[in-house]
Amino acid sequence: MHRLWSDTLQRLSPYAPGEQAQNSDVIKLNTNEHALAPSSGAVTAGQQLDVERLRRYPDPTSRLLTEAIATANNVSFDQVLVTNGSDEVLAFAWTAFLSDAHKVPAVPAMTYTFYPVWAKLLGQGLHQVTMNSDLSIDVEALKAWDGPVVFPNPNAPTGLSLPLETIEGLVAHNPNRLVLIDEAYFGFGAASAVSLINQYDNLLITRSFSKSHALAGLRVGYALAHAKLVEGLRRVKDSFNSYPVDAYAQCVATAAVSDSAWFTEASAAVKENRAELAAGLTQQRFSVLPSEANFVLASHPEHTGIVLTEYLKTQNILVRSWSSDELLPWVRITVGTKDQQARLLSALADYLND
Repeated sequence: MHRLWSDTLQRLSPYAPGEQAQNSDVIKLNTNEHALAPSSGAVTAGQQLDVERLRRYPDPTSRLLTEAIATANNVSFDQVLVTNGSDEVLAFAWTAFLSDAHKVPAVPAMTYTFYPVWAKLLGQGLHQVTMNSDLSIDVEALKAWDGPVVFPNPNAPTGLSLPLETIEGLVAHNPNRLVLIDEAYFGFGAASAVSLINQYDNLLITRSFSKSHALAGLRVGYALAHAKLVEGLRRVKDSFNSYPVDAYAQCVATAAVSDSAWFTEASAAVKENRAELAAGLTQQRFSVLPSEANFVLASHPEHTGIVLTEYLKTQNILVRSWSSDELLPWVRITVGTKDQQARLLSALADYLND
């Protein structure tokens, strides 16, 4: 460690993203990108972007994109904040609402591993709530926590989701604490809580275009919340970077969120492929959690997730596993195309039969 590093920097354990494929022949099923290509309308919009927009600073309010998101979700303009990916919304939220010592958030013990990073960098730590025996979120334990609550729906890496009535019960239980719901995987079956934000001013929803709209390379996310919560996020944004989302990203994402036909068809395709993937894994004696995301979490009675991951990598197939005790048996597999999934299942069959 360098002598000039601050105490905070020395304590950090940065988030470790999934491995990126270096060759075009690799089947990449480890980082939950969408199985399909993005909307052709979004691609065309990017190709036709007026070069004058590249010479000038981008719109700091992302007005056209914000309006398109508001329309798609039946909310008002001042209930939306556009950011560089949903991770940036989380950073703003931690700074705005979760940084005080008396506002330590509760999170599920098995969840998105970026939360502890934000908690160390921008907050005062986390309160981890033990998972239920079926790896679902213990909602009653979250209710019992006096401070804020942060969790994804569906959860990662399990893919399990909570029904809307359960979420509303959690939000309504204590109106004086923030409930942040990370909907990075919305659009694949889980119920969104967006319909609750007009009724509850303590609810903050984060979303990303990375999964739902096949635009992980674009890095666009957004928040949906009561206008006063969005105002708080915007104050942090404007104190950090007034021009966060570039002109190209605003243009492409606006076209993408406006293409409701693509979204409906693409989401249906992912659900269909997910069901086929789960069925194929079950036939090979895997236990597969009932996912509402664009991935499945599966375990085999005879092989750890790490062993399976290492073998599949020799077959040019990337999946995700972990070394922690609670996740050691599991492997997370992104829903792919039908051909990709057929190759995965064939490779697994060869290995398991041997």
